[in-house]
Parts: sequence; structure tokens; C-alpha cells
Amino acid sequence: MRTGVIAKKVGMTRLFQEDGRHVPVTVLALEGCQVVGQRTAETDGYVALQLGAGSVKAKNVAKPQRGQFGKAEVEPKAKVVEFRVADDALVDVGTEISADHFVAGQMVDVSGTTQGKGFAGAMKRWGFGGMRATHGVSISHRAHGSTGNRQDPGRVFKNKKMAGHMGARNRTQQNLEIVRTDAERGLLFVKGSVPGSKGAWLLVRDAVKIDRHAEAPYPVAARTAQVVAPVEPQVEAAPAADANEATEA
Repeated sequence: MRTGVIAKKVGMTRLFQEDGRHVPVTVLALEGCQVVGQRTAETDGYVALQLGAGSVKAKNVAKPQRGQFGKAEVEPKAKVVEFRVADDALVDVGTEISADHFVAGQMVDVSGTTQGKGFAGAMKRWGFGGMRATHGVSISHRAHGSTGNRQDPGRVFKNKKMAGHMGARNRTQQNLEIVRTDAERGLLFVKGSVPGSKGAWLLVRDAVKIDRHAEAPYPVAARTAQVVAPVEPQVEAAPAADANEATEA
């Protein structure tokens, strides 16, 4: 079992395939997704990786977290999440995960917080049909109707579909296809829509209902920093003395 990644939702667009079909995709960006901690069975009782993503000012981070980031020698992260992994899938602290952690054609599960809609009525929240628009219905066309019972039980059951706060719930969209990856820019192109609004943090994991893709790297695909070799100054050799001048001397 591999680790997941923390990605930021950029927005939606479409990609054209070789046969001319266009596929609606959601663009997810990996912004400095690094391993900031490990959890082992010997010390913690379970095996997991603690990942961080994004950047935040040090003054806006609590002291315990600042100490943790300093110990790991990484910059303070805006989002920190733990992912359960297998014993042989632990990665060194400080490793940055790239978009090549997933491959095209792989199925993933995307978790996030849905968009909040505020207080909504029963028709918008649950899709109720409402009441009749004529014949005695007075200013109750969008009401949800009866909610309770008779004297027994004399109350409204819990989880009754009524008006209330809509959205802002943790949801997981399963079996979404990775259409394309861009390791240079750290982008994932996922087919279809995912929970959350633009700029929201999402968790992307391997699909639990489908076997992992055969070409997916194990345990992770690390992002390698591009090291530019220093340019050595070229020293021009002194021109050789003329043979005739050397003979005359």
C-alpha cells in the first residue's frame, strides 16, 4: 500500500485525445508535497507517512509544529496529513513526491470537503418536488410537508430530510481516472469532477476497489532537484613564441 499525496484544486478544463475526443478533467497541483515525518510500529504502533504541502509563514505556525518542521529540515507547510502505508513503503523524511507518483490510466480516490451552500430548503437540499402550485396551497409551494408523526412516537426521527445546512461535508469520489500527468509543473489531470472549490486541499490515493496500476512506481516517485553544474572560467593559453624569434635569442 503506497502513500497518497496532498494536492490543490486548480480548476477544470478539457483535454483532447488522439482520436479527437475531448475529456473533461480537473487540474490538481502538487505544491511542495514532502514527507515531514514517519510513524513506525516500534514507536507509534502503526506504520504511516506524514506529508505536508503548500507553504506558510513561520509566525503563523504553532511552536510544536515549528519544532517538527525544524527537526525534519523542511519549510513550514500549510497542510499536513498522515497516510497509512505498508512496512516496505516508508520513505525518508524530506523526500518530495512528484506528479509521476501516478500514471496515466490509473484509478484513484479523491477526498475533500464539498462546497458549502449555506442554509437550503428541502427542495434544493434533497430534491423534493414541493407542493401543488394551485388548489388551496397558500404560500407553501416549496415546503417539505409533514415531518412528524402522531402522538406515538410524538417526535421527529433523527436524520429526517429537512431544510438545513447544505454542503461543507467530507466526501470521497472513487474510481477517477488519471488522464495525464505533468511532472515538470507538478500537475495531475483527473477525469471528471472532484469535491471542493478552487484552491481547496484534496487527498489523492490509489483506488481501494481496483488493483494498483502495474506501472505505478513503488513506493513513491521522488522529485529530483535539478542541479546546475557551475561553469568553470576558460583560461586562454598564451600564444606560443615564434620559432624564428627563439632561434635569434
